Amino acid sequence: MLALPSTRLLLLFGESLPSSRLPNVSRKVWGQTSVRFVSQVNPDNGPLTLSSLGFKSGFGKTNKIKADKIERLDVPSEAPKSKVRGVGSNGIKTVKTFTVKKSLEIESAPFSAKSFSELGLPPLLLERLDTAGFTVPTDVQSAAVPTILKGHDVVIQSYTGSGKTLAYLLPILSEVGPLKKKSANGESEFEKKKEIDAVIVAPSRELGMQIVREVEKLLGPTDKKVVQQLVGGANRSRQEEALKKNKPAIVVGTPGRIAEISAAGKLHTHSCRFLVLDEVDELLSFNFREDMHRILEHVGRRSGADPRGSIAARRTIMVSATVPFSVIRAARSWGSDPLLVQAKKVMPLEAVSPSGPVNILKPTSGSDSSMRTQAALQSLPPALKHYHCVAKLQHKVDTLRRCVHALDAKCVIAFMNHTKQLKDAVFKLEARGMVAAELHGDLGKLARSTTLKKFKNGEVRVLVTNELSARGLDVAECDLVVNLDLPTDSIHYAHRAGRTGRLGRKGTVVTICEEPEVFVVKKLRKQLGIPIPACEFTEGKLNVIEED
Repeated sequence: MLALPSTRLLLLFGESLPSSRLPNVSRKVWGQTSVRFVSQVNPDNGPLTLSSLGFKSGFGKTNKIKADKIERLDVPSEAPKSKVRGVGSNGIKTVKTFTVKKSLEIESAPFSAKSFSELGLPPLLLERLDTAGFTVPTDVQSAAVPTILKGHDVVIQSYTGSGKTLAYLLPILSEVGPLKKKSANGESEFEKKKEIDAVIVAPSRELGMQIVREVEKLLGPTDKKVVQQLVGGANRSRQEEALKKNKPAIVVGTPGRIAEISAAGKLHTHSCRFLVLDEVDELLSFNFREDMHRILEHVGRRSGADPRGSIAARRTIMVSATVPFSVIRAARSWGSDPLLVQAKKVMPLEAVSPSGPVNILKPTSGSDSSMRTQAALQSLPPALKHYHCVAKLQHKVDTLRRCVHALDAKCVIAFMNHTKQLKDAVFKLEARGMVAAELHGDLGKLARSTTLKKFKNGEVRVLVTNELSARGLDVAECDLVVNLDLPTDSIHYAHRAGRTGRLGRKGTVVTICEEPEVFVVKKLRKQLGIPIPACEFTEGKLNVIEED
């Protein structure tokens, strides 16, 4: 009976405890549990395509001359039995036999679909996409949508601004709500079913509300009540009343508020079919641990159901621009045989070589550092230009002003590390005639939403913020990101930089630093493998300084 709690700990945190600490637990059972995450697919076979997952393209043969051609791999429909050796903490080798059950037929796949109609979406949803102005799917959408529609758990990784939100919303709306596919008799069962089918968790209120707006844009004004926000900072009583009155099919919220209403018995998610963890690397932070525990224990889990069976019953989708090993470890625990989905690539998660847990607050070395750097590089939008400028601390805000004028930037996001400094920076900018505003977590919900609305409408030219808005803030018109304070590492630099250059647009990132901080910029340049030349702003122009 004591084997069960140890398994639950392993499923939640993806960590392995030494068996010596569990004296009453059967060594045999623990040894078998410790090899739960052994790959069932031979990594040597390379990345899977969508068709290998059961998605057979009906759009004709792909042109072999195309650059994104997918090679055909001969994989048997059932792999032979093989033995995997695992070494437990007591040094005893355990042997486990398994059989690959999934059929792997590798064919061409629409990784570069030319229209959303190629992805198997229902007609009504295609009409709404066309009305909203979405015509051609991005690479990550082309890869993720059919994979999720085939019932796979996934980890979606792509650079910031590549359309990851739509990549998971489309398959959800294909099966949930009024736009879903009709049944075999041609009728929709949406009117009959009044249960929550999808829970989307976001680490910040801004990202949560942005996701809600994306869903509402596709649903249209008549079906807006299908989605309900449960973000912190809003009136909880009104949220609970809306849940009871509207009976939404999709809930989007922050971990604290979702867990709070769930604990009060006002949010019933046991029959939920989709669980989405957006910016999952942020959700893994210590601050969200207890709330995430409750969400994972209740969403898609019926009372008395087998824990592993309930995980398989729901589809778990994890999303982030960067996927360090901590995310991979969590995905193996929280999902059922999850796949890693990137632009033009789908592969088993086990194909990613483990390098141990990653702590972004401490310096790492070797394979850990290499994996983090690769993740940060993949999250950078491709059409960005990077510069750094040296200035004294008291002149940084004025350098920002000259930078904005030199680049003629219309929509600027400036990052600082401490909330107390934001107001002073805004005061200095406005004293020089530049319309600016601050955005941080201490502002009320109304003040934050008003500031964001003014910024998106062009009424505010410079938005000065802290790390809060580095994730999820989607302002397509943003053409300049300025780091008034240095980010803590390459991953945070990538997330900040991703606020500009979204969906293929051009963008510029300027880091303003003091002379003693230049070595940090050079370290970022080396880690990311991108040019970050020195520059100065003279006579209203950006001039690049040639380095010795």
